[in-house]
Amino acid sequence: MAKAKAGDTVKVHYTGKLNSGDVFDSSVDADPLQFTIGQKQMIPAFEEAMIDMELGDKKTIDISADGAYGQRRDDLTQTVERSLLPAEIELKVGLRLTAQDPEGQPFSVTIASFDEESVTLDGNHPLAGEDLTFDVELVEIV
Repeated sequence: MAKAKAGDTVKVHYTGKLNSGDVFDSSVDADPLQFTIGQKQMIPAFEEAMIDMELGDKKTIDISADGAYGQRRDDLTQTVERSLLPAEIELKVGLRLTAQDPEGQPFSVTIASFDEESVTLDGNHPLAGEDLTFDVELVEIV
């Protein structure tokens, strides 16, 4: 039977969990996730774990925070004047927004808190600082 290798496009079902056991994402009961191994479309350790899997193989992958989205960084959190955000945005803690850096490159931030005068924006990935566990099943090599 064929084994997945670098350069193969694969489809996998997965369930991603935190150390607490809470599920943060899953493709179960949905379309499988499709990506090409080695194209840096996924967390590197996730991609590497697919190598040598055969159709129907299942495994559990444990990825440390450093190997996933990194540790949380305080320097990626900033408080700005509320007036700097478009007035039509209804502010909610947890709301993801797209901002631009000084060079015009887009990046995502999450509203961490706000009051009448200011909004604290967090540029960390929502899973930064978290060790992740994925239960995966290889369902197709395209």
